[in-house]
Amino acid sequence: MKRLLSITLMAFISVNVLAQTDANMGIIPAPVSVTKKSGSFKLDKTVVLVSADAANAKVTDLLNAAIVTKAGYALREVKTAGASDRAIVITSAGADKLPAEGYTIDITDKKITITGKDAGLFYAVQSAIQLLPEKKNDQIVVNAATINDYPRFKYRGMHLDVGRHMFPVAFVKKYIDIMSQYKLNTFHWHLTEDQGWRIEIKKYPKLTSVGGSRNGTIIGHHPGVATDNEVYKGFYTQNEVKEIVAYATARFINVIPEIEMPGHASAAIAAYPELSCFPDRDTFVDAKTPWAGSRKGKQVQQQWGVFDDVFVPSENTFKFLENVLDEVIALFPSKYIHIGGDESPKEYWKESEFCQKLIKQLGIKDEHELQSYFIQRIEKYLNSKGRSIIGWDEILEGGLAPNATVMSWRGTAGGIAAAKQKHDVIMTPNGNGLYFDHKQSESVDEPTNIGGLSNYAKVYSYDPIPAELTADEKKHVIGVQANLWTEYVRTPEKVEYFIFPRIFSLSEIAWSPVERKDIKNFSEERLPLHLAKLDREKINYWVPAPIGLKDKVMNGQDFNIELKEPVPGAKIYYTFDLTRPSENGNLYKGPIKVVVPQGQKRVLKTIVITPGGRRSVVTETILNNGADLKAK
Repeated sequence: MKRLLSITLMAFISVNVLAQTDANMGIIPAPVSVTKKSGSFKLDKTVVLVSADAANAKVTDLLNAAIVTKAGYALREVKTAGASDRAIVITSAGADKLPAEGYTIDITDKKITITGKDAGLFYAVQSAIQLLPEKKNDQIVVNAATINDYPRFKYRGMHLDVGRHMFPVAFVKKYIDIMSQYKLNTFHWHLTEDQGWRIEIKKYPKLTSVGGSRNGTIIGHHPGVATDNEVYKGFYTQNEVKEIVAYATARFINVIPEIEMPGHASAAIAAYPELSCFPDRDTFVDAKTPWAGSRKGKQVQQQWGVFDDVFVPSENTFKFLENVLDEVIALFPSKYIHIGGDESPKEYWKESEFCQKLIKQLGIKDEHELQSYFIQRIEKYLNSKGRSIIGWDEILEGGLAPNATVMSWRGTAGGIAAAKQKHDVIMTPNGNGLYFDHKQSESVDEPTNIGGLSNYAKVYSYDPIPAELTADEKKHVIGVQANLWTEYVRTPEKVEYFIFPRIFSLSEIAWSPVERKDIKNFSEERLPLHLAKLDREKINYWVPAPIGLKDKVMNGQDFNIELKEPVPGAKIYYTFDLTRPSENGNLYKGPIKVVVPQGQKRVLKTIVITPGGRRSVVTETILNNGADLKAK
C-alpha cells in the first residue's frame, strides 16, 4: 500500500510541476497567446464564483462541477463580489470586441476573470478547467497570467462511421463531450453504408428493417477468413437523432449527417431493389465478392470494400432521395448535408441500357459526367431547401456542383483543385495522419486495423493550408477534419483507443496558430497531463512509447539511452535478450549505457505501464554497429 501511495503521489507531483512550468499552462489546443505574470491565484473554499448574466448559467455550472471534481468542494455562486472577496468572474462584458469564438482569461492574485460570449465563453471555461493543477494542501494554486485565444479555422471536425459498426446513444454523447472539451465544433455523422443503414426514415421503413441488418460480418482483416454468421443490426430512431443533435448543440457542436450517394448504397438497394441499375437481377456479383444472397432475399453486405452496385439515376431514385433528405433536413439544422460521392464505381452504369440512353439524352460525355449530373441534381434540391452540400473529393470528377464544399481525403490534390476553383474545402487527407482507423505504430501488438500509419506526431506535423495555394485561394480552406471508419472498430473502448491521443493533435492543428505549434512542448509537457487524466478516468487510450526513443534503427557503438515516461507515474520496462518486456523485465531507473561490438546489433524492447494499469505496445529499437540487418 505504501508503494502504491508513493507512486500516486509522485504522479500528482509530476502533473503539478508540468502544469506550472508549461508555457501553455497545460492547455490543449495551445492558445494564441499566454503571458505569465508574477504571483498566483489560490483557489480554496473561500473563493466565490461570480456570474451576473443568467445566460451564462450553464457554463458557470460547468466550471463549478469541474472544481468539485478537482478540489472536492463547490464554490459559492454570487452575482457580485465584495471588495475583499477573492473571486472567479465569468462575464460576457466586452466579448463583442473579441474574434469569433474567442475568449480571454486574466489571472491575478485576487481574481480570475473569464471573458467570452456563447461558444467563446464555453471554450474559455474548457481552458480554465484544463489549467487547474491538482489540489495540494486543500487548495489549488494557479499561476498569474493573461490568455488570449481564438480559432485558426471555423470548421474543426471529427467524423464517426456508424454504418459498419454503430454505438449506443450514451457513447455518441461521450464522443461529443470529448470533441467539445478540445474545441472541435463539427461532428460528421456517417449514417449510411453498404453494410448498414442507421437512421430511421419513416417514409421508407425497410431502410432500417432490411437495410439496417446484415447476417454476418467478416472475421479478421479484409477479405477475412469467413463470416461470423451473427446478425448485426441497429439504427438510430428519429427521437434519438434529435436527442443527440440537441446535446451537441448545447456544446456548440454542429452535427452534419452523411447520406451516401450514388455509391456505398448496397444497404438501401437491398431494402428497395428498384433503386438499382438491375432491379431484376437475382444475384449481385461485383468484380471480387458475391452479394451475400440475392437482391430478392434482401441481404446487406457482410464484407468490407467497394462494390459495383450504385443508385440508378432515374426519376424514381431522385424522388426517393428527395423524400429521404426531407426527413433528414427536418432532424438536422446544419447548413451542410454530406452526400458522400466517393468510391462510386461506374461499371454498372456502363452496362445499364437506361444509363447509356440518359447519357446521350443529357448530351454529356461519359459516366463521370453522369455522376456530376447526379450530384448537381441533389445539390439543386438541397439548395432549394436552404441547405448546402459537402462531398468527398470524387465529386470533382466530371465537373463540380456549383455551390459544393469539397472534403479532400485522397491526399491534398482534390482540396487544392477545389480551392483554385473558388470552392470551400475541408482538408482530411488519409495520407497525412487524419484517418484514425490507421495503426498508431509498427508494433505487432497493434489491434486489427485497416492499415496505414498515423500516430499523434504525424497528425501534429500536418498543416491544413497547402503551400501551393495563393493567399486568396487559401481563404477557401475553411477547416480540417479527422475520420474514424469502423470496419475494424466494433466497441466504444476501441473507438477510444483509436482517437486518443491523436484527437489532441487534431485539436491543435485545427485551432492554434502555426507559430504556436511546438511538438516538444506538446508531447513532453502538455500531452502527459491529458493522458494522466484519461488514465485516472479509466478511459481507454493508446499509450505512447517512452519519450526519448529514437528511430527504429540507431547506428553507432556507444549508446547512452535516456528515457522519460509519457504518462506521469508510469513505469518503463525493457529487455535486451529478445524476450517480451513486462513487470518481470528491467525497470528503467536512469540512463542505459550500451556498447555494441563491431558487426553486431542489440535489440532494445520497451513497454510502458501506466498507474492505471494500461500498457503500451512493445516498441523495438535496434542498436546497430555495422551488422547486416537483412540477415536472419
